Amino acid sequence: METKSTQKHIRISPRKVKIVLDLIRGKDVGAAVGILKNTRKAASPEVLKLLNKVAADAENNFQMNRDTLYVSECYVCPGMTLKRIMPRGKGSADRILKRTSHITIAVAEKE
Repeated sequence: METKSTQKHIRISPRKVKIVLDLIRGKDVGAAVGILKNTRKAASPEVLKLLNKVAADAENNFQMNRDTLYVSECYVCPGMTLKRIMPRGKGSADRILKRTSHITIAVAEKE
């Protein structure tokens, strides 16, 4: 059985989140938590919160054993982009794109 959870509209670029998710894909939940606590990336706290949430859901709602859980699937999708402008010289403007992410993590039990 697999449990999946999504966190939407995180104010971090999907490109930065993907680097962190690649580190934990396929790992045990305990090992993944250790990796995330020791990784100095901006997305690590957000991914750690979501991983703990998914593991707690699996343990409490589906009676899975936390010791046998592993990250079976994790991916990031781009969310909405906030468009802002920055004034430049001679009355012109540059566009600033503030990107957001939708993070999905799924855990399953090892058989």
